[in-house]
Amino acid sequence: MGSYSACDISNEVRAEAAGLGFRVKSGWATAVLLRGPIDSPVLRDGRVIQLSDPQFPETRQPYHAATGQLETDAKTTNLRTDIVQRVTKQSIAKLLADYQRKGYAIASASLVVGSRIDPATVANPHIRAHALEGQLFRLTLEQALNTHGIRTAVLVDRDAYDEVAERLKKPCANVRLAIQNLARSGDGPWRAEQKLAALGAWLGLAASLR
Repeated sequence: MGSYSACDISNEVRAEAAGLGFRVKSGWATAVLLRGPIDSPVLRDGRVIQLSDPQFPETRQPYHAATGQLETDAKTTNLRTDIVQRVTKQSIAKLLADYQRKGYAIASASLVVGSRIDPATVANPHIRAHALEGQLFRLTLEQALNTHGIRTAVLVDRDAYDEVAERLKKPCANVRLAIQNLARSGDGPWRAEQKLAALGAWLGLAASLR
């Protein structure tokens, strides 16, 4: 999904509060920006950002070995995670600079993830590699946002709608319908990743305006 022309706001206009949400995947994330009002948020941007380096495909799954199992060489994983941290910082800096130019002020963001399981509790090496990667991309993205003074919250995808509905004090069915209807103001795909990122952005918007 590309940027929306409605984002183009004169620098002379006072910055407008907005909420930012991410659906975090392994090596990339879908980002969505919403502005108020809280009860009927408006879609202002949706795009994919890199959390890994396409020139080094192994950074998309830095804890996987060539065989698909857990990579046990610390030097190898450290090199890959260093790249992940660098790329994530660059992606967030570029994203936030773009939003600032367009007149948006972001104080809070939410990250929707697949799981928050502790990798140390996972016995199967291959599944532990996935858990380590989930933890890495979540924490690295949180740290990059926090560096810019943005508060972060984390939602697990299977509970995200119920949790946001509870925090917004709205029926879950109404929240789902509102998220679905946001697609009308966009010109790109509106699949599960965009919907969950928008859900996180709605929560971020509420945190910024209340």
